[in-house]
Amino acid sequence: MCRSIKQLRNPDHQPPTDEELQAAALQFVRKISGYRAPSRANAEAFNRAVAAIAATTRVLLADLEKPRLKVK
Repeated sequence: MCRSIKQLRNPDHQPPTDEELQAAALQFVRKISGYRAPSRANAEAFNRAVAAIAATTRVLLADLEKPRLKVK
């Protein structure tokens, strides 16, 4: 996996921002496509993939079970 993608799930803090989701999705698509920047012919598919991965990541993080607080 791409080492420059930071972990976005952090139970102790706020959910990731749109910018953080976009940056992680962009790094992922760059890694799997092999393109740092796509050609004009591939730009639409590239950008669509980045948007879809960012959206899916937001859903995943929202759906993950939250850690339970310890009750004393």
